[in-house]
Amino acid sequence: MNNLIEIRWHGRGGQGAKTASLLLADAAFNTGKYIQGFPEYGPERMGAPITAYNRISDTPITVHSNIYEPDYVVVVDDTLLETVDVTAGLKKDGAIIINTTKSPDYLKTVLKGYEGDIYTIDARKVSLETLGKYFPNTPMLASIVKVSKIMTDEAFIKDMEGSFKHKFAKKPEVIEGNMKAIQMALNEVKKIN
Repeated sequence: MNNLIEIRWHGRGGQGAKTASLLLADAAFNTGKYIQGFPEYGPERMGAPITAYNRISDTPITVHSNIYEPDYVVVVDDTLLETVDVTAGLKKDGAIIINTTKSPDYLKTVLKGYEGDIYTIDARKVSLETLGKYFPNTPMLASIVKVSKIMTDEAFIKDMEGSFKHKFAKKPEVIEGNMKAIQMALNEVKKIN
């Protein structure tokens, strides 16, 4: 499949990883891409580990399974680093993006020698500064777009503004904060190695 990008999200129930994966699918679809966005649940409860997936391609996608060798992994909650093998199958020429303030040395140790690119962002800081509450999914969504280059920052910002206007039609006060979170996250995500 030409230009197929596969992404695996790791988070906890209630953090918005599933929502972020679906928003990414919508944004990619709106730029003319073929997409898949789907979650995988264990016991469905707040705080339980969840996994979500995206496939994004320029050509029709004929694979309909979980993703075992992702190009990118997004870790919404760094407490999962010690309990979930987040780098399982992750391609060496791909990247992992982690919501964390932990040191690069700690991350390299806990990622068990993963040799690909490692990016970090403090999604808590971004979220609290722009939204006033901790919602890590919007900063993490912007981070994967920035790192993967699935679309340009400008196309992503424009699409998300339209999406938020529709999604939050009855709560317009939420739109500005989410747009600020996206802008800030696009600038804050950093490569550590």
